[in-house]
Amino acid sequence: MTQQHCIIIGAPLDSGKSNKGCLMGPDAYRTAGLAEALRDLGHTVVDKGNVAPAPFVAKEHPKLVALEETIGWTESLADVSEAAMKEGLPIFLGGDHALSLGTVLGTLRHAQSVNRPQFVLWLDAHTDFHTPKTTDSGNLHGTPLGYVTGRPDFDGFPVVEHPLPQDNLAIIGLRSVDPAERAAMQETTVTHVDMRQIDESGIATPLAAFLDKVAAANGLLHVSLDVDFLDPAVAPAVGTTVPGGATVREGHLVMEMLHDSGLMTSLDLVELNPFLDDRGRTAVLMVDLCASAFGRRVFDRPTRTF
Repeated sequence: MTQQHCIIIGAPLDSGKSNKGCLMGPDAYRTAGLAEALRDLGHTVVDKGNVAPAPFVAKEHPKLVALEETIGWTESLADVSEAAMKEGLPIFLGGDHALSLGTVLGTLRHAQSVNRPQFVLWLDAHTDFHTPKTTDSGNLHGTPLGYVTGRPDFDGFPVVEHPLPQDNLAIIGLRSVDPAERAAMQETTVTHVDMRQIDESGIATPLAAFLDKVAAANGLLHVSLDVDFLDPAVAPAVGTTVPGGATVREGHLVMEMLHDSGLMTSLDLVELNPFLDDRGRTAVLMVDLCASAFGRRVFDRPTRTF
């Protein structure tokens, strides 16, 4: 197994939506033993603590939630992400999914600097392909993929100088897509895999095809794992529960395939809301999934007692 230098970065971002609680996520991952799990697998780990947003002045908006704060987070996380990519494999502990506005932007900047293509694997119940103009809820955690792929109307956000090509994005686990996002997505070449397709043909086939594409291009791969990718019966600590999500087995399969590929170069763990958890079970599961992505095999997995 290839040893990685893992850089843990907390992002207690809670501005991407109106329901609060994700700011407690980074400490929950730490309490659940993320660093220890990675060290047990032979990796080196440094925890750089928590990031703060760039200075901002909050304003009232008729629709958008905490726009200026989210822009501040995007600015700071993009800088931290770009710097961390030069040092090792960053693992960003969220925080809601608006953190990916910054983390993916940072990886895009780094990819450009090393002249390699950036790819993104988005494990989520939602496409997160909105823009500030198209979102009905005003929650900016539904906009990261719209932003990094170069959709318009992100006024005030850092300019995405080299947007993520649509062909370099795969969204797996979809089961809650509103009409505006569906219409926009159907006009793209983004790989999008919903739970029906997974039920019919399994999760390994589309994931393997996407990983082959990354490998063929010598690409960098950012993985963004949303708690709501998983079924809420096994991962209740999320404010956007959608029944019918991935099973524990499917989650571990995805992570083990990522490890086998050797392609992952950065990782988000997002939307964990410990306030909604059941004795830490979701945080523990997310740490276990992360461990699978870094080499833990099925025979090594500990038995959990809740």
